[in-house]
Amino acid sequence: MVHLYKNVSNFFFTKHINKKASLTKILIIFIVSLYYSNIYAQETTKVELVTANSLEFDKMLNKDVKRLIGNVILKHDVTYMYCDSAYLYSTSNKFDAFGNIYIKVSDSVDVWGDELKYDGNTKLAELKYNCKMVDNQSELTSDFLFYDLKNDIAYYNSGGNIDNAENNLKSKIGRYYTKEKLFFFKDDVVLTNPKYTINSDTLKYNTVSEISYFFGPTTIVSKEDSIYCENGWYDSKKDLSQFNKNAYLKSNDQVLRGDSLFYDRQKGYGKAIKNVIITDLKEALNIYGDFAEYYEKTGYSQVTQRPYLIKVFEEDSLFLHADTLTSLTDTVNGKKILYAYKHVKFFKNDLQGLCDSTVFFFSDSTVNLYGSPVIWSEENQLTADFIKIIIGNNSIKELQLYTASFIVSEDDSLNFNQIKGKDMVGYFKDNKLSIIDVKGNGQTIYHVKEDNGSKTGINSSESSDLKIFLEDNKVKKILFLTKPNATLYPVDEIPVDKKVLKGFRWLKSLRPMDKNDIFIWKSIPKAEE
Repeated sequence: MVHLYKNVSNFFFTKHINKKASLTKILIIFIVSLYYSNIYAQETTKVELVTANSLEFDKMLNKDVKRLIGNVILKHDVTYMYCDSAYLYSTSNKFDAFGNIYIKVSDSVDVWGDELKYDGNTKLAELKYNCKMVDNQSELTSDFLFYDLKNDIAYYNSGGNIDNAENNLKSKIGRYYTKEKLFFFKDDVVLTNPKYTINSDTLKYNTVSEISYFFGPTTIVSKEDSIYCENGWYDSKKDLSQFNKNAYLKSNDQVLRGDSLFYDRQKGYGKAIKNVIITDLKEALNIYGDFAEYYEKTGYSQVTQRPYLIKVFEEDSLFLHADTLTSLTDTVNGKKILYAYKHVKFFKNDLQGLCDSTVFFFSDSTVNLYGSPVIWSEENQLTADFIKIIIGNNSIKELQLYTASFIVSEDDSLNFNQIKGKDMVGYFKDNKLSIIDVKGNGQTIYHVKEDNGSKTGINSSESSDLKIFLEDNKVKKILFLTKPNATLYPVDEIPVDKKVLKGFRWLKSLRPMDKNDIFIWKSIPKAEE
């Protein structure tokens, strides 16, 4: 390299330069000469012996080897290295040091160890046993430590430990960039803080900002919650974090998942974006959407952007969609309350329905339906101003209909059995409607048939209170609890105005036929006055 520099210089300065050479060629030669001049100026410097109690030459060793004993100080460039004894290899510009190794790297970085191999050509220090590196931010310990003085990088490949403020960090492989105060850790990484513990495959940590960056499977566990991700960051000072790739946050009996999670530990606030899932382990309930917010201290969460839920029962599942799904914890009994707002539609194999909004009370297993609710149970369509569903043993026990209650079932494509009243209560047996109590202003239209199936006519009746018994979703018997007013009209004498009761609506086209239909919304027509 030196010869090359001299040749280029001689070529440039020789009197034999062709005077007709172009200015461009001269400029190129000048730049090349400057480049090699810079390389030459950066030639490797020699390790210097500053002091030692004694200097010996060992005949058993090479004649260029010096044995240094007692209070040895060696210097390379601006770095001073101290030890009890050393072998200095002047020709190769290396030395081996033993006992009480101390390297004064800079005003802020100090390194210790029991043994040291140092290469002055590469400026690489290899330390063994009881190794320690300290700067004004952290302390690194390891049995085997490498320090690259040229680039100010400390690293280990067989396990190390770092203490920084309240954080303790262990890993199999580590790199510390002392100027940037930046650590890189790989394999079996464990960061311990009084508030939490982080386990990761790969972690980058800034000792000044105290921000950790995760790469690969990572868990963060505290007394309040546990977090998993495969990519993300955590700010230890501000207790802020973001987690990506298969990320989830588990708190008590609730799990929040999403493509991206943001979490403020101090506020107990979590936010999830894209492919969001909130799982209530206790209630066997999953809520899905593309955006969610969660407040850990109050147990409040809200999901928007195409939200839907799946509630698991023993032999079936309920699928429900709404514009917004909100969950909170009742402060009185500690039970969950779930709100579904706007365009609510749900499907269960034995029950379907829709309404404007719904509230699930998990304390007493009731579901309230508001805003033109409609429910379908087998062949029956039930409507009212307000409907309450009571669930017991993972199945429906009662349906309570309040104000303008109406039940319709299809006899054939042109005729319908109808029950109308102020309020109604429907009782279920084996998930089938078996008894209906009508309370106030009871009216019925029932199509009468012979045993062979031929139609006899219709029975139109009125009674303040009724009890109706069903079998296989068919009306088997009607019990009039007050004096009825009933008329049987033969088939060929049925008045047109007696075929339907006032307020009749047949809403079969709105009925969800499978779980995918919950996302299809059509406006509910109002009942005729």
